[in-house]
Amino acid sequence: MAEAGPQPRVDLHCHSTASDGTLGPGEVLRRAAQQGVELLALTDHDTLNGLDEARQAAESLPLRLVNGVEVSADFHGRVLHVLGLNFSSQADHPLREGLAHSDRLRRERGLRIQEKLARKGMADAAERAEQLCENGQALTRTHFARALVELGYCPAMQAAFDRWLGQGKSCYQKAQWPLLEEVVRWITASGGVAVLAHPLRYRLTGAWLRRVLTAFCKAGGSGLEVVTGHYNPDQTRRSAQWAREFELMASTGSDFHSPENPHVELGRLEPLPAGLRPVWAGW
Repeated sequence: MAEAGPQPRVDLHCHSTASDGTLGPGEVLRRAAQQGVELLALTDHDTLNGLDEARQAAESLPLRLVNGVEVSADFHGRVLHVLGLNFSSQADHPLREGLAHSDRLRRERGLRIQEKLARKGMADAAERAEQLCENGQALTRTHFARALVELGYCPAMQAAFDRWLGQGKSCYQKAQWPLLEEVVRWITASGGVAVLAHPLRYRLTGAWLRRVLTAFCKAGGSGLEVVTGHYNPDQTRRSAQWAREFELMASTGSDFHSPENPHVELGRLEPLPAGLRPVWAGW
């Protein structure tokens, strides 16, 4: 059952320049505090590199930070994203070891995309994407999309994916991510909670989503992102139904990347639907 009383302002899904966000980890923390967020997880893609800076910033802010990451995973050729939340801060644990492997895969994919852009006469976009990376992070498709927009090849980020970078497009590069079951085990073996992120954004049929959730739960996954910054009320309702059917705890996260997108702001989220157990209960 849901907790009694008003829900705290929680955001357990956001990104910084440690992956494909535009604000540094400390800036994300300060912006979250300004938005009234009380509990935050910084969940950069396949890396923990922003967490030290985030922890330092949290010490002087009126919010609580829990460890977070968003890990890319493969399920029968489909790419899914799994949030790892509130895991151990130890220097060595299975999640850190697994993410080192994912980082290599992401870097290899970035190089292949650079090569494809260069062959299309957009070598300057490939170079600009690399300049947008900070602190030695791996190139992501978001970096390439921003570069294409900056240099005038596309009018907007979504257009960059629709024309060049999306699945099936000429500059798309498939990556061989670790298996879903493997990613869930990394997280749980490191003391964390595994949450399937934005389940309706994968455009899966009901039968396929049921297959995903069955495998996810069998591997030890225990949470579902029910409220996100991209969902409308009907999508939230449908996600809540899936959480109830599989007896999963419910999570909420904006998936914030940049202040440039006013529709996805830190902490600006609807409360969890009634009858769901928050993933943060007991933290």
